This record gives sequence, C-alpha cells and structure tokens, in this order.
Amino acid sequence: MIRPDTGSRGGRTLRAGVIGLGKQALEDHIPGLRAADSVELTAVCDEDPQIAEEQGRALEVPWYADAGLMLAGENLDFVVICVPHDAGARLIEMSAKHGVHVLKEKPFATSLEQAEWLTDQVEQAGIHLMVTMQRRFNPIYTSFLQLVDQIGQPFVMDAAYTLHIADPSEGWRGHSDRAGGGCLIDMGYHMVDMLLWYFGLPDRVMADVSVAARPDLDYDAEDTALVQIGYDSGLYGSMLLSRAIGPKTERIRVTGSKGIVSLERGRISRLTSDGEIVESLVREQAWPAASVSQINHFSHVIKGERPNPSRPADHISHLRFIHACYQSARTHAAVTPMALA
Repeated sequence: MIRPDTGSRGGRTLRAGVIGLGKQALEDHIPGLRAADSVELTAVCDEDPQIAEEQGRALEVPWYADAGLMLAGENLDFVVICVPHDAGARLIEMSAKHGVHVLKEKPFATSLEQAEWLTDQVEQAGIHLMVTMQRRFNPIYTSFLQLVDQIGQPFVMDAAYTLHIADPSEGWRGHSDRAGGGCLIDMGYHMVDMLLWYFGLPDRVMADVSVAARPDLDYDAEDTALVQIGYDSGLYGSMLLSRAIGPKTERIRVTGSKGIVSLERGRISRLTSDGEIVESLVREQAWPAASVSQINHFSHVIKGERPNPSRPADHISHLRFIHACYQSARTHAAVTPMALA
C-alpha cells in the first residue's frame, strides 16, 4: 500500500535532495528541480567531498559526502539518485528506510533478482519510486501510440540507438561488474523502455553482443548489441544499440498493413505504405524541458494526484528483457523473457 504524501512535511512545496553530482545531475536533474513547480532543492550529496562542497556552495544549499547523513538530517520528501549503477540499490534501500520517495536515474536495477528485491523494499516501505524515463514526458514520444493505431496491423519494426564513445573503457561504464552490462542496460535502457511501452514484453528475443570496437582497450561491457524481437501477434523486428557507431542516431520505424510510423528524436511522422508523409509532428526544445515535466509529474505522484507511469513493478519487465538478451547472447539461442525466474 503506497501512502500518498498529504503535504504535512513542508506544505505543498516538496523538499528534494540530489545524490550523485555528475553530468546527468548538473545538466539535467538539478536544472529540472529548480524550474519545477512546488519543489525546493534542499541539499546535495556526492561521495567526493570536494565536489559536494563545490556544488553545494554554487547552489547555495547544504552539501554532504554521506547520503545517510543527508537523508537523516534534511527532512526530505524525495531524492533524485543519479549514481553509478552498482551504487543505486544501496541508496534506494537507504531512502526507503528513511521513508523518502525516490526519483531514480535509469536503470532501476542491474539484474532481475535485484529488481525484484528492490520492488519488495519499496512496497514494504510505502514510498513511491519512479525511474527517470524522460521520453515518456515528451509529446513526440507520447504521440506514437495515437499514430500507430492508424497504420493497421503492425508487422515489422526497426529500432536503433547509437552514438560514438571514443574510449568505451573509460570510467565505470566499461566494466560489467559495476555497470551490470554495457549498452543494453545503460543507454539502451531508454530504447528498451520505449519498446515495452509501445508493444509490451516480446515473446522471444535473440541477441548478439560484442566488445570489438576497441580491441586495444581493456573493457568487458558490450559496446554493441543487436537484438531480434518477436511477438506471437506477428510483429517482429530488430533493435541495434551501440556506443561505438556514430553519428548519434535514435529511431523507431514500424510498418503496418496500412502505413508506417517513423519516430526520431524531435520528430514523428505517419507515412503511407509507399513512404509519402501524411502527417508529422516536430518539437524544437531544450532537452531538459522533459526533466521539468517529469519532476512535476513525480510531485503529483507523491501527493497522490496522479498515477506513477514508471513504477518498480513495471521495470521488472525491463530487467526480464535485458536478462533474456544477455542469456541469448551467451547461449546463442532464442529466449522467452517471461519464462525467466
């Protein structure tokens, strides 16, 4: 049973903290918090004391190098957790024990087992946790379901999310023991979320992964993954994810019996079967605008005014899909995500 926040702590203005002061926090979440309605950035935390102090002074809020001290001392309503993947579970558990709601930078967890355990922790604590999926708050992406209803029965899809990282071994993202994997569970998590949002969990997947982009470097988190996807409805297709292929590309193209929907970052179009554009929607914006919408929505979730579109229970499916891809890559066989324990 999730307990809505009635506003007893700080009225209708929610007190927010940020744990992890890397690029994502500084360029996305903190500007979003400062622009959001009825939210006050109350404190920041980073395990590096120098970074914590530097940013705390710049933002004119208290700073901490110990998340436990911040959670115990600041009477927070929620925290934004944006830390290396291997540190997330401990901080979610800690927040839950303090009764503090969580906005968690993706991924929700690094394994299916961890996702199930964290879901239990969150539910037992009665807190809200929402995984940051900014595309769910962008009208380009929310329009997809309206347009796909107009192209008849979808039967084939092609998805890709690629970019080029010069050194895939740099930092924690290059090492599976910290990241939980490579492009599938990191940047690819966004594409996995859209796939499950639009079509649901596939009935079968078959995947190949590689660490071949930079044989001169030492890393074991896959830089590229190609996933074949199949549904019993008849829809099938592929998804290419890569940290080694430029230029930066993000697309989903779905073909149905009566037309095509093509989605790219900033544009979505419906086309005839022979490729003529019927209608198109373009959004020119500063990307952090979606972060503001996301934080505003989470504030309403905490207050019991709106449903949570990105709950822990939903993200168990994400980890089922990702785990199935890794198992398929190891066994060179198709895997049914729902059959995984």
